[in-house]
Amino acid sequence: MKATQLLHNLGQSIWLDNITRDMLDSGTLKRYIDEFSVTGLTSNPTIFDNAIKNSRLYDDDIRDRLAKGKSGEDLFFEVAMEDIRRAADLFRPVHDRTNGVDGWVSLEVSPLVAYDTAASLRMAKDLYGRVQRQNVYIKIPGTKEGLPAIEESIFAGVPINVTLLFSREHYLAAAEAFLRGIERRIQAGLNPLVPSVASLFVSRWDAAVSGKVPESLRNRLGIAIAMRSYKAMRELLSSPRWQRTYNFGARPQRLLWASTGTKDPSASDVLYVKSLASPFTVNTMPDATLKALADHGEVSTTLSPDGGNSEQVLADFGKAGVDIDALAARLQDEGAKAFSKSWSGLMDVIASKSAMLVGQA
Repeated sequence: MKATQLLHNLGQSIWLDNITRDMLDSGTLKRYIDEFSVTGLTSNPTIFDNAIKNSRLYDDDIRDRLAKGKSGEDLFFEVAMEDIRRAADLFRPVHDRTNGVDGWVSLEVSPLVAYDTAASLRMAKDLYGRVQRQNVYIKIPGTKEGLPAIEESIFAGVPINVTLLFSREHYLAAAEAFLRGIERRIQAGLNPLVPSVASLFVSRWDAAVSGKVPESLRNRLGIAIAMRSYKAMRELLSSPRWQRTYNFGARPQRLLWASTGTKDPSASDVLYVKSLASPFTVNTMPDATLKALADHGEVSTTLSPDGGNSEQVLADFGKAGVDIDALAARLQDEGAKAFSKSWSGLMDVIASKSAMLVGQA
């Protein structure tokens, strides 16, 4: 049995961290679903930037939208939603079979609104209404400004993937925003079943301290942060406040392990996948990591609910001069800026392709 199936059997959802039109047209995504137990998919501005920039498969769609007077950001979202809808339809059987626990596809708001609460909320509601698929998460960054938009989106009934979380404290803030939205729905007499996941980025921690800590601590920071956050999730989900919402029909927010591709070429290519096997969580993997797991990965144990030795490992990083809180803030800020840079590049690609296609008309 493939390790992907074993991981699925342990209770962790495997999602693909990629989407391209070629993947949809060629049947590659369908093969991942059938052969590698993939049950969902995430996207972000960098993924779409690479997909559209490196393919002509989007040209007809862009040409059609141009003829309808679309341009820039609005044109992009219309084109991207075609891919998102097709992927959501592929995962719809999983979504139905799991009563909405799984089978999700994620579409992100513009990273340019990551620090604008009102704009994030408006865009989240607009995108969810336009995509017209119930198994689509709208991704909102878990920045200080994004948290109120997350609460309001949940209250409005929009399923949310909270992205760009880097620490236990980031996760707890995102969980609190989600819970407030659910509690407000209960108070208002609304159905509290509004799904959400909280995406914690893992490997970027180790990339950030590479070469700056003792060899004994190499590639251990991201996993320790994840273990600490997993303990916090387990404690939250069993707390009286959260359990009260379950009795009204709410469903708990799941933790999602993001950025789980190994960046250190000397480390195992399935390091983060093997280390973060855990029930009622999601691991979203790039293609290479997914294939490596299916080919030679091994999965036998799951994360300890009590966080294992994470606090001792984090204390060792502190002794080595790593300020965890400061680094978490820096990583979140860098992540938002990286997505904004990709977004700018994506808008440049849309503009240049638009000009080329108009010239060919």
